[in-house]
Amino acid sequence: TMNSSDIAAMFSHLDESQIPLMFRLLPKELAAETFVEMEPEAQELLIRGFSDHELKEVVDELYVDDAVDLVEEMPANVVRRILRQATPEMRNTINQILQYPDNSAGSIMTTEYVDLKATMTVSDALKRIRRTGPDKETINVCYVIDDWRHLIGVLSIRTLLLAEEDDIIGDIMERNYICVQTLDDQEETARALGKYDFLALPVVDTENRLVGIVTVDDAIDVLQEETTEDMEKMAAML
Repeated sequence: TMNSSDIAAMFSHLDESQIPLMFRLLPKELAAETFVEMEPEAQELLIRGFSDHELKEVVDELYVDDAVDLVEEMPANVVRRILRQATPEMRNTINQILQYPDNSAGSIMTTEYVDLKATMTVSDALKRIRRTGPDKETINVCYVIDDWRHLIGVLSIRTLLLAEEDDIIGDIMERNYICVQTLDDQEETARALGKYDFLALPVVDTENRLVGIVTVDDAIDVLQEETTEDMEKMAAML
């Protein structure tokens, strides 16, 4: 019944020998959510003790951006094990995101979002969300793209639910949207989420093709890291 963040905090007080035993008591989905919140040292300890099957179960439950964060934190031999258990699609996406410069919007985005076409009806859109939504990081905002994946509009789930089933997405979507580019600074991206009170922000390439989204939880992590760095710099000056 506890939140995954609270469970992860409990693990930090356990002896190393107890961590694998306690982790195996968690249901699969909750275990993956808790794993993401744990300290890198505890994550590495668990991975080294996992069987390939256990590691695959955890990796399969991770969102792509969380998998990227994990890969960045782990030593090379552990990374190789993680990537071996990832699906080819996830492995390819992880490698793509890792190519973006550190501190860029591209480096903290996820590719798990809902995209729609302007020609869909509301009924079609809701069917697509029900079919693909369980694997997406958020469904609160959907992104409307053309046949070349250019971003042409955004649409909130609230607007969808209040619309008529035969309404056309192109008629009810918001065409005046805010987005960032893959190479934009991640701290500026995080601040933009706060400024506009968004839960997610679309990320496009130089040709305005949608490549991912940055969610508010990742933005909070970025701002927390920035605050920590600033405090460390101030402490060093004293």
